[in-house]
Amino acid sequence: MAEKTIVLVCAAGMSTSMLVKKMQEAAIEQGLDREIYAIASSEVDKKLSEDEINVLLLGPQVRFLKNEFESKVSGKNIPVEVIPNVDYGTMNGTNVLKLAESLTN
Repeated sequence: MAEKTIVLVCAAGMSTSMLVKKMQEAAIEQGLDREIYAIASSEVDKKLSEDEINVLLLGPQVRFLKNEFESKVSGKNIPVEVIPNVDYGTMNGTNVLKLAESLTN
């Protein structure tokens, strides 16, 4: 099991998979033990009950769900943040990983 689990949430779980790959590469380069995966917003409840999640990052296309997810993780010490448009659009895995790390330190 990884030291931390970072979950990226998007509309269908597909476009974010490229960003996950970039983040995984950045984590390896930095020597970080991270489990990073993408899921559709409809799958979050199931994953929250099954997995130990350390941070939820929302794709810009589901930013409107931030308050809903913050309510769902209330009391669980799981930060929820929206991935900046520029980092999502350029698939900047290093910056998005840095964001996740800043939320869990």
